[in-house]
Amino acid sequence: MLIIGKRNLNKLWEYRAGVHGEKLFLIFEDVDGNVVFFSYQEFNDLINRTANALLNLGLRQGDKLVLHLPNCPEFLLFWFGLARMGGVMVPTNTLSTADELEYILTHSECVGLVTEPAYLEKFLSILDRCPNIKHVILCRTAKAPPGTLLFDDLLKDSADSSALPPGIAVDELTEAAMLYTSGTTARPKGVLITHGNYLYVGEVMAKHLRLTPEDRQMVVLPLFHANAQYYSFMSALTVGASVALMERFSASRFIHQARRHQATVVSLFAAPMRMILNQPPTPVDGDNSLRLAFFAQNLTQSQLDEFESRFQVPLIQLYGMTETIGVPTINPVDGPRKNHGIGLPALGYEVKVVDSNGREVPPGTVGQIIVKGLPGLSLMKGYFKNPEATAEAVKDGWLYTGDNAYVDEDGYFFFVDRAKDMIKRAGENVASSEVEMVINQHPKVFESAVIGVPDEIRDEAIKAYVVLKAGETATAAEIIDFCAQKLSKFKVPSFIEFCDQLPKTSVGKIQKHILRKEEQIKS
Repeated sequence: MLIIGKRNLNKLWEYRAGVHGEKLFLIFEDVDGNVVFFSYQEFNDLINRTANALLNLGLRQGDKLVLHLPNCPEFLLFWFGLARMGGVMVPTNTLSTADELEYILTHSECVGLVTEPAYLEKFLSILDRCPNIKHVILCRTAKAPPGTLLFDDLLKDSADSSALPPGIAVDELTEAAMLYTSGTTARPKGVLITHGNYLYVGEVMAKHLRLTPEDRQMVVLPLFHANAQYYSFMSALTVGASVALMERFSASRFIHQARRHQATVVSLFAAPMRMILNQPPTPVDGDNSLRLAFFAQNLTQSQLDEFESRFQVPLIQLYGMTETIGVPTINPVDGPRKNHGIGLPALGYEVKVVDSNGREVPPGTVGQIIVKGLPGLSLMKGYFKNPEATAEAVKDGWLYTGDNAYVDEDGYFFFVDRAKDMIKRAGENVASSEVEMVINQHPKVFESAVIGVPDEIRDEAIKAYVVLKAGETATAAEIIDFCAQKLSKFKVPSFIEFCDQLPKTSVGKIQKHILRKEEQIKS
């Protein structure tokens, strides 16, 4: 048994509510700037009431509910309320289309969904094709259209005794969530996450971040994504820290919100960080309580330096996937940080870079990252209804990530690219991320995305989609010449396409599969 022992989410909450009681747990700020507060005891009572309301509705242990909500307290109540009664949450991206949601509703075997009026219409168009859905629960509204239930009414209908836990037994391997992958090359896969998984990542992150009960995690990334659940909420809950939850990320309000809510730690991605840096500087940018910002995805060295200097907060880059649960690698808080890389192996993980035959490669050689762990505890339990994909991903306790990296002489890992994003050019392998890093150093460039396009002679040619900074103009030749000064000839893009924005996921990851599809249509 690992560091979680025999605990589960319910035992963790019971302990925290008993120890902390009236201590502040959650600050929530909505898009209009309205703020509400919850203590540990208040929120634990609401979790019990949510669990009992779901049982009264007819849900049973093992049942699943889709959560289609923005960041809000209700998301957390259903997450932990379902866990308390042995149920499973299935969070979905609020930007998902009706067709995408239909697949998840049917594949997941969910018996109900939780959403709010702004998203109801797209569900109404597909519910007749989702026969398993028996309940549609609406949050953050006082009106219930026909065929729907109000969450507030479900809570009001519960007796005072509903604040007591329902008494359903779960253990560390009981499933608590199913998080669907992005599905860039095939249908999304449902990643099964257990109570033990959540406790494990909470322990790992809390220890790496040196988190204490006096810390306050600021959450601006969406809760339906693993990052906010794993790294921010679970680390805070593990030590009894507090959380400042923003309904939506706002680059213009970010530092003001951090200051307003006295946040000490925050999680970000590279794209939101670039947006923050693009805001006009103010003399008080560095006047905040942040002691640490951890992030994923590469920034240029100048962007890293500017962020740390402007906001007076140290950065640490990390690496993780939904399937790895914790972060297999992370830059040290107290040791030398190499933030253009993804750090050193984290507590509880063994990490290697291997070739196509599974053999570990020497320092400086690019290969695939594989991570050693225990399924259901330090790794995902598996993919729902997909034993073939599970067996392909996890072999002899090693998770094959599909990500390419290399290790330097000091043992630090450096992310290169997703294996599927490597460009094959005249017998050479080109990492799109390396080309993007150079293009992003151009003083007129805001961000870029590089893909391979068909080439009759050289297998693939390199094409870059470039977004310029506001008010800037540039030519394709200017970008190509800039790259030629810094890259080997075979890595220099042949084509440049300027665009106003790049297609992205809700957490800022560039969706290169959309760019590739557009290229196929053009050809």
